[in-house]
Amino acid sequence: MKRTLILLFVFFLASSHISVVAQETLCTPNPSKEAVALYRYLLDMKGKKILSGQMSAPWGINELEYLQTNTGKQPALRGIDFINPNDNAKEVQYAIDWWKSGGIPTIMWHMGAPGIGQGYENSKKAIDIDKCFQEGTAEYVAFWSELKIKADMLVTIRDANVPVLWRPFHELNGNWFWWGKQGPEKFKKLWITMFDYFVKERGLNNLIWVLCYTGEPDGKWYPGDEYVDIAGADTYSKSDSPQMTMYNTVKTIINDKFPIAYHECGIPPNPDKCLSQGVMWSWWMEWHTSYLQGVDKTYLKYVYDHDLVITKDEVPDIMTQYGWN
Repeated sequence: MKRTLILLFVFFLASSHISVVAQETLCTPNPSKEAVALYRYLLDMKGKKILSGQMSAPWGINELEYLQTNTGKQPALRGIDFINPNDNAKEVQYAIDWWKSGGIPTIMWHMGAPGIGQGYENSKKAIDIDKCFQEGTAEYVAFWSELKIKADMLVTIRDANVPVLWRPFHELNGNWFWWGKQGPEKFKKLWITMFDYFVKERGLNNLIWVLCYTGEPDGKWYPGDEYVDIAGADTYSKSDSPQMTMYNTVKTIINDKFPIAYHECGIPPNPDKCLSQGVMWSWWMEWHTSYLQGVDKTYLKYVYDHDLVITKDEVPDIMTQYGWN
């Protein structure tokens, strides 16, 4: 089995008692100590707290400044998207700086359809996925070239000793992005191919692999425990609902083995409702620009001030508290 539950008895002198900590193994062989520590933290918070998250975009408003102005706080997670190649270099630095300043970086990638081009609109265009694996085709050349480019950037982050919550091929079981248009088997081949190249060939041991379903999660699309560390889903409901059905469906698919994330939302789930309904997301991530601006400011401050929600100032020194051997 990929994950072995180990009970570790750890003495905390400050509190003068023994705690039992459940440690699970990341799917990446020989993961970096930073990735291990971050995963331990997320496992420790599982079912106890929900981390706040904010997606940032290189256009429009400065989301972090907006949150500081309206809540007096910063999110625990900063979301980054390798969507526009011209912005990627500074986004690599954003990820490094966010970790070094006490936050947690998560990176996604609106990968353009291979052979067509990069960018959001191109990520929605259809191709023959089989050609990504046929040497000599334009799709093959573009697919492997893009994997190398992104791996090179992630190597820079790895070499800075920074872990990443890596969320590729998001909303995988929808039919709007090219990787989800031809069914679960071809999607799973793409996911496993990226995993094997990034982890086994490029040595990217700083990645925590995050699987993202649509608002209607479907187990047929699950690539397997050996390729996933965290799973979740997203939806853009106009209410503050905790999305219990979506949460419980993911929980069933993964047998509640590891953290469950609300990857993108239009309105953060109401913390009191999460508590009353037992919907304990590991984190939620508010979408950028106009989505953030559309959230009622009083409600936004209520969420950021809530005891259930962890903000950046409440994230512990992860390497000190969870970086033990």
